[in-house]
Amino acid sequence: MRIAVCIKQVPGTSKVEVDPETGVLKRDGVDSKLNPYDLYGLETALQMKQAVPGSTVTAITMGPPQSEEIIREAFMMGADEGVILSDRRFAGSDVLATSWTLAQGLQVSGPFDLIVCGKQTTDGDTAQVGAEVAEFLHVPHLCNVLKIEKLNEKSMIAELDLPQHVQKVRINLPCLVAVEKGIYEPRLPSFRRKLATAERKIRWLKLDDLPDNNEKHYGLNGSPTQVARIFPPESTQIQVTWNQPESEIATRVFELLKERKFLQQAR
Repeated sequence: MRIAVCIKQVPGTSKVEVDPETGVLKRDGVDSKLNPYDLYGLETALQMKQAVPGSTVTAITMGPPQSEEIIREAFMMGADEGVILSDRRFAGSDVLATSWTLAQGLQVSGPFDLIVCGKQTTDGDTAQVGAEVAEFLHVPHLCNVLKIEKLNEKSMIAELDLPQHVQKVRINLPCLVAVEKGIYEPRLPSFRRKLATAERKIRWLKLDDLPDNNEKHYGLNGSPTQVARIFPPESTQIQVTWNQPESEIATRVFELLKERKFLQQAR
């Protein structure tokens, strides 16, 4: 079984500048990390690899050249192959353009029996890319996956977190699943694997390598979402230090919580 996991490099800090003209994040020179939600997607893919002997896991990402860092991290956790979609013409992609680009990359690198995504990214928080990638690939998909009970070469049984209840469903392969945080405990990167995979080749793809070469479908040109205004939030943090006996501090905290309506009188 061939398994793909979509991962993304996101800013490692909340102090990120915004381009006033395009409304996109300035990622150059910013400390970055593997998207926390994608750690659960990667661990899920590795667990499924263990469940079906002979399976392989391919980590795929779209981003600047520095995205190689997270592919190397995926190798250190157990991924077998890595693919990076990197082209300046991909810059500024919204959810739609990102999903289309990933779907094109998966077509070139595949076919895959199972595609795994994290629930969302910490820099976008749309939770839409997984479903849109599946639609572009014309494969069934599941979102908000809490648990995978059974997987074989033909189908999967999973539990989904719906607004009012948990639903258990069976889905045929090939398919895509977007998993919830906590579905598995992500393993730590292995130093031994770091040494063993240091020279492992990564496949780099540009727009010209994809089935669809129309530049209007990628990056800002292929992004119908128009950002009217974007700005970093203002910091309103206020710190107060109380140097008093514990009993007096407890009383002041109680009065403050009651004043701000965090506490209510029992009826």
